[in-house]
Amino acid sequence: MLSVRTAAAKAFRASSKRWLSTAQHWAEYPMAPPDPIIGLNEAYAADTSENKVIVGVGAYRGDDGKPYVLPCVREAEALLMKQGVDHEYSGIAGDPTFVKLALEFAFGNDSVPLQENRISGVQALSGTGGLRVMGEMLGKFGHSHIYVPNPTWGNHIPIFANSGLEVRKYRYYDSASSSLDFDNMVQDIKDMPEGSCLLLHACAHNPTGMDPTLEQWKQISETVKAKKLLPFFDCAYQGFASGNAPQDAASLRMFVEDGHQLALVQSFSKNFGLYGHRVGALSVVAPDPEQAKKVQSQMKMIIRPMYSNPPRHGARVVSTILSDPKLTSEFIDQCRDMADRINTMRIALRTALEEAGSSRSWEHVTKQIGMFAYSGLSPEEVTVLKEKHHIYCTMDGRISMAGVTSSNVGYIANAIHDVTK
Repeated sequence: MLSVRTAAAKAFRASSKRWLSTAQHWAEYPMAPPDPIIGLNEAYAADTSENKVIVGVGAYRGDDGKPYVLPCVREAEALLMKQGVDHEYSGIAGDPTFVKLALEFAFGNDSVPLQENRISGVQALSGTGGLRVMGEMLGKFGHSHIYVPNPTWGNHIPIFANSGLEVRKYRYYDSASSSLDFDNMVQDIKDMPEGSCLLLHACAHNPTGMDPTLEQWKQISETVKAKKLLPFFDCAYQGFASGNAPQDAASLRMFVEDGHQLALVQSFSKNFGLYGHRVGALSVVAPDPEQAKKVQSQMKMIIRPMYSNPPRHGARVVSTILSDPKLTSEFIDQCRDMADRINTMRIALRTALEEAGSSRSWEHVTKQIGMFAYSGLSPEEVTVLKEKHHIYCTMDGRISMAGVTSSNVGYIANAIHDVTK
């Protein structure tokens, strides 16, 4: 029989072996590269220069450079506090009132397929979550690839790749002329295999800010229809792009009127300023109500094991605003104010660059729309801009115009002029 001391020693050795074995489980995990945007924020935070400026973050700032909460959002939150709402779970598809209002916001109250119950949708974890759910659903039902514009929002590519889709690109932007590469875009769409899914930015293309005209959208619609493609609209800036929500949804509504079956993901981060609440919607336009319901059921099948259900507060805020005529009117005015400030800064930046004596054309800065200016700066110029002038933007030269203010626009323009001489 083992002594108590011997038994204890054996137990300790066995425990030590288990601990050592467990301690090695993570040893082969390499350090992941930093996220381009998060890494930018960290570098900016560590910079001790008094002149430092960050124009990389895709979040609106007031002319004081501080985060901005829409007054109508504050009003809606106050109303919700008075109502004493609970914190119970949402259903898998989210808040049905929010989904209804979100679809009306995008497609229009007079949308025929909406009135015919041919549009169904779910609340999503902002645009990112909706994109991922759609990517999973496409892969589940026979799609092996998806086409995205070149360039596109950086997160589109890993979202769809991690959904199991091959990410293919179609030409979109001509860097040499800082303009839409429309002819090549249409040709690439014509060359897509029949039935393919292609991602389209509904308005304020990220990162270029260069959108097709309505006439060009019409040609895109006709080409997509001829090839029997599945258009998937990403609408992250409705109302924020031009200050006019129906105008920003014109491309989407045109495709619906042209008879497309399509998908739409919406984000309410930029236009309602609800960045941290992850408010969005994913929907499809189907040929009949039965198919619409079936697709929605498949969305729910994907959502349930992925994140179960979405958060409630942000969706309640949006619903409170869009269901109240007074608050909706205030939202429209406040959203227009944000768009107007961005456009004012575009003009100011271009003017300051021209007055600094820059030999480059900066016309594209005022032609573009939405939160970002695709400056045309090279990675080398972006690096010098950061190291010499302490101005932080993404390596592709994308500048968040929300970070440009009346007090720093001159400094930014002189710095850009210096690195582009």
